[in-house]
Amino acid sequence: MRTYHCFWLLFWAGQPHQSFSTPLSERTSGFPEKEKVLVLSGNSRQDLHRSKRSWMWNQFFLLEEYTGTDYQYVGKLHSDQDKGDGSLKYILSGDGAGDLFIINENTGDIQATKRLDREEKPVYILRAQAVNRKTGRPVEPESEFIIKIHDINDNEPMFTKDVYNASIPEMSDVGTFVVQVTATDADDPTYGNSAKVVYSILQGQPYFSVESETGIIKTALLNMDRENREQYQVVIQAKDMGGQMGGLSGTTTVNITLTDVNDNPPRFPQSTYQFRAPESMPLDSPVGRIKANDADVDENAEIEYSITEGDGYDMFGITTDKDTQEGIITVKKALDFESKNLYILKVEATNTHVDPRFLYLGPFKDSATVRIQVEDVDEPPMFSRPAYIMEVKEDVPLNSIIGTVTAQDPDAAKNPVKYSVDRHTDMDRVFNINSGNGSIFTSKPLDRETLLWHNITVIAAEINNPKQSSRVPVFIKVLDVNDNAPEFAMFYETFVCENAKAEQLIQTLSAVDKDDSYNGHQFSFSLAPEAASSSNFTLQDNRDNTAGIFTRKTRYNRHETSTYFLPVVISDNDYPIQSSTETVTIRVCACDHRGKMLSCNAEALVHPTGLSTGALIAILLCIIILLVTVVLFAALRRQRKKEPLIISKEDIRDNIVSYNDEGGGEEDTQAFDIGTLRNPEAIDDNKLRRDIVPETLFIPRRTATARDNTDVRDFINQRLKENDTDPTAPPYDSLATYAYEGNGSVAESLSSLESVTTDGDQDYDYLSDWGPRFKKLADMYGSMDSDKDS
Repeated sequence: MRTYHCFWLLFWAGQPHQSFSTPLSERTSGFPEKEKVLVLSGNSRQDLHRSKRSWMWNQFFLLEEYTGTDYQYVGKLHSDQDKGDGSLKYILSGDGAGDLFIINENTGDIQATKRLDREEKPVYILRAQAVNRKTGRPVEPESEFIIKIHDINDNEPMFTKDVYNASIPEMSDVGTFVVQVTATDADDPTYGNSAKVVYSILQGQPYFSVESETGIIKTALLNMDRENREQYQVVIQAKDMGGQMGGLSGTTTVNITLTDVNDNPPRFPQSTYQFRAPESMPLDSPVGRIKANDADVDENAEIEYSITEGDGYDMFGITTDKDTQEGIITVKKALDFESKNLYILKVEATNTHVDPRFLYLGPFKDSATVRIQVEDVDEPPMFSRPAYIMEVKEDVPLNSIIGTVTAQDPDAAKNPVKYSVDRHTDMDRVFNINSGNGSIFTSKPLDRETLLWHNITVIAAEINNPKQSSRVPVFIKVLDVNDNAPEFAMFYETFVCENAKAEQLIQTLSAVDKDDSYNGHQFSFSLAPEAASSSNFTLQDNRDNTAGIFTRKTRYNRHETSTYFLPVVISDNDYPIQSSTETVTIRVCACDHRGKMLSCNAEALVHPTGLSTGALIAILLCIIILLVTVVLFAALRRQRKKEPLIISKEDIRDNIVSYNDEGGGEEDTQAFDIGTLRNPEAIDDNKLRRDIVPETLFIPRRTATARDNTDVRDFINQRLKENDTDPTAPPYDSLATYAYEGNGSVAESLSSLESVTTDGDQDYDYLSDWGPRFKKLADMYGSMDSDKDS
């Protein structure tokens, strides 16, 4: 436990007197303290005078971090108005009054109740007053005083970081700045050395040092090599009290990393490398890998490989694998064991990034020897050319040799070779090949006009090992032979006007030839011998592969001859000469005065109106349509007349069922009785249908016939009632139609349907009394009666 020695100063005003000290009450810390009494007024260097106030004080001082068990004594307040009879009472207010600081109201002694920390609050401002205990009135004005907390060294230095990380390049000079560490002390820097920090290095020597006042860490050893040691851990101490004994301290750790510089050249671990490569190895395929070691890292360890010399300088290449920094040796040209089976190369490895500061260590490159042994493999036959081009005339005879391909086994064994045609490239088997000597010959006729080029593939395989095979393309061009006669470029059909004049050009002809001509085609045109003398037209060869047809006479008559067929002979000038006879169709037509064709039909002159063929066809179609319409209309009228009266939609009875079947005549006993349909009163209750198998049927509902004088409304109401009370009616809404003719007509019913079922004969003589409108009807029925009588 620390012990503290201090003095409390008490100031009060009164008569001038000498300073003196009286012993205070004993402290709990175990040592006596004395109070100093000073009488000050105005300037301390002059005589003191009595102030207007009867008492005053300045400030008190108190040490922090009191560790005693009792309250800590601060000081004493006293007023000259205090006579010691207990009539005055001292009151304290302000920062911490009553809680942190208490006062004895009788004696004016001030005490601190708690431990004080200057770092939390260094100054407390309080106010004191002396009042009359009985009246409570102040006897002194309220005065302010200060309690200052004196600092003690109770805080150790604290670094701003628990761990510092720093890096420097390897091989740095002595004194190279690394990093600066900083520690702070919470103690009062203005009071003593409690906050004065000094830095020292506890761990990390002899590699690094630290400046005691600034905390700057520097290198202390020359040529620190990253390849030997990369990480360093340095412990720095910060101690207050200027580093003296008894000061408090704190530490921090600094992790220092050496970064790489290119101070190591690449080195091959061995001076000679040996690889094997089969002669069939494809181009750009890897033969082997080599690697030069470099103790550096990252870009300082990047290496470029190159082939500097050797007998395989142009046969091989080398590249760098960026991930592994290995040199990959590849094949640049095809290997041939029979030509050369051993290659010796010199390979060099060089750093791509060189630091000039370390060139004194030597060249940053190394070299090694690479031996590549070529291995023999069974190779397929090799053709003498990469491709063959052959030519053959299209009229060459079958089995004619058009060329030869040659292939040999490149191996030392020189195995025999057989040839064949890849039929996927010659599906029509136009060509064939001699399997022994490779001669190609035709097996089918050729036609240049059908196919100019034939592209086939020839296969050469070893007889002893057919799997060893190779292919070569053969391009065969079919040469032209003049085997096609020239012909018209198009079908020529022209016309000549009836009023044409002699020597008039009516058509220009041109020709084409399927054959190929190196100097260009030259065609000649002439009339066929049978038409040269008797033709009504002449032909003129223009000597430019065209010809013109001219009229030989004036005026032509299409009624005599409407069409001329002019045979024309076309010949070429190639060898052998080919010719053909083509026909030009010439029609005789009527033309206007400008030579424009009007009509070429002979019947057109019969019609003076000069209607065209299209107009005549349109008129004919209209007539046909009109006739068809009339026929259809007549057929519809006839069909309507044949319809029976029974299929009329309007009927006078409740339900009319139409059966479109033809009965069997008078002998047919199974037919329907049509009279039943016409007279509902004739329905027999027990009479069932005979045309179906008997089954349970509803008995037809009998309805009463209407009386002669029954009103229409009564009739309808009666039928409606019957339908509503009918148990056999369907369970859904239905429509019942009642076609009833009342008795208001004098003629009554004119229907003849009902007369069939009546037993007696009717008298129709009264029809003649109805006037001329019913005369026809009276004649019809009157005649029927006369027939019956007769």
